[in-house]
Amino acid sequence: MIGLLIRRELRRGLGGSAWLPVVFFLVVAALVPFAVGSDPRLLGRIGGGALWIAALTAALLPIERLVEPDRADGVLDQLAIRGISEDAIAAAKIVGHWLAFGPLLLLATLPASMLLGLDGPGLSRAVASLAVGTPGLAALAVAVAALTSGLARAGALAGLLLLPLAVPLLIFGASAASDGGSAFPLEGAVSLLLVAGAPFVSGAAIRAART
Repeated sequence: MIGLLIRRELRRGLGGSAWLPVVFFLVVAALVPFAVGSDPRLLGRIGGGALWIAALTAALLPIERLVEPDRADGVLDQLAIRGISEDAIAAAKIVGHWLAFGPLLLLATLPASMLLGLDGPGLSRAVASLAVGTPGLAALAVAVAALTSGLARAGALAGLLLLPLAVPLLIFGASAASDGGSAFPLEGAVSLLLVAGAPFVSGAAIRAART
C-alpha cells in the first residue's frame, strides 16, 4: 500500500505544474548575474549559494498541494480507516515529493550552473550538494505542509515557516556547493535528521488536522 501511495504522489507531482519549480529555479539562477555582475570569480564564489537559494524558493511552490487537498477531499480519513498510519502516509508523501522534483532539479542544475559560469568542479560540488540536501528539503516541505493544512492563508504561512527552518540546511548546503570539504558531512547530517524526523512531525500534524 505504501508503494501505491508513493506512486500516487509521484503521478500528482509530475502532472500539470511539475515544471514550475524547475522553471523558477532556472529563472532565479539566470537573474543572479544581472544582480551581482558578470565577474567570473565572483560568480564562482557565490554560485553554489545562489543555486541553493533558488532551490529553496522553488520548494515553496508545491507546498499547498502536498497535504491540504487530501485533507479537504477526505482521502486522509479513508486511509486512516484502512489502517494506514499517518506517519506512513507522511513518509510516502516525502518520498513521492522528492521523486517528483528532486531528479528534475538536479538536471536543471546543469543549465543553471552554466548561467552562473561555474566550472567543472563547481558543477560537481553543486550537483552533489543538492543530491544530498534535497531529500531533507522535501521532508521539510511535507512537514510544513502538514502543519499548515486547513489553516487560512496556508501558503504564506508555509513560507514563513519553511524559510527559517531550512536555514541550517541552506548554510551547510551552500558551503558544500561552494567549497566542499567538511561541509558535506554536516549537510548530510542535517538532511538525514530532517528525513528521519519529518514523518513523525507530519503524522502528528495530519492527525491533528483530521480531528
